[in-house]
Amino acid sequence: MSLFSLANRTALVTGASSGLGEHFAHVLAGAGATVVIAARRMDRLEDVAADIAAKGGKALPVEMDVTRDGSVVAAFDSIREALGRPCDIVINNSGMSRGGWFREQSEEDWNAVMDTNLTGVWRVGKHATNAMIAAGAKGSIVNIASITAHRTQFMTTAYCVSKAGVDHLTRHMALENARYGIRVNAISPGYYKTAINDEYLDSEAGEAMRKRIAFRRFGEYRELDGALLLLSSEAGSYMTGSTIVVDGGHLLSSL
Repeated sequence: MSLFSLANRTALVTGASSGLGEHFAHVLAGAGATVVIAARRMDRLEDVAADIAAKGGKALPVEMDVTRDGSVVAAFDSIREALGRPCDIVINNSGMSRGGWFREQSEEDWNAVMDTNLTGVWRVGKHATNAMIAAGAKGSIVNIASITAHRTQFMTTAYCVSKAGVDHLTRHMALENARYGIRVNAISPGYYKTAINDEYLDSEAGEAMRKRIAFRRFGEYRELDGALLLLSSEAGSYMTGSTIVVDGGHLLSSL
């Protein structure tokens, strides 16, 4: 397990106040990293930090709105002041969705999804990269995409397009960051119950989707841990520009 150890590493997780982001923070802390948990809800972040500390981990809550450049800059300033070093692991996890038919979706909803899911990943990735380069530090950035980056789905056009953008952005970031020793990869999860999709997955349509998954079930958060630790640690030291799909064989479903 020393190959996957994150001892003496510092990891930033965006969207860490709940769901997958909260889980990722616990996993990284359990592997030995000091975890910076970022989101807009400081009260919730403080609860998550307390939970991590109760399990013997180290966590620093930092307010960050990935849709506002000033907020991201301020968060990175706070991290540098508190830790005296940049985060050398970054999990770009913040995300949202607003459903609706393509022909009816408002520009406001489209922009909200893009600004969080795609521009937010670019924004955090840019500032994280510059912080690592300035400190002469190597590192790993892991962008959270989705299997919807690779397939279409009714009434989620903005979400699917934003995640496809994250998938391709990952390769561009990897290409330009390789010379600095900064790896950039992505994880494309299948369907896991979160605050974004729990109502849908519990619906009749969600049940029909479950039956189309090769494993005939939705994923459990822990089943993302291997991909997360591989890409974050030295176990994945020769990986960059890769996207790992963790979907129970969902993308294998026939037409």
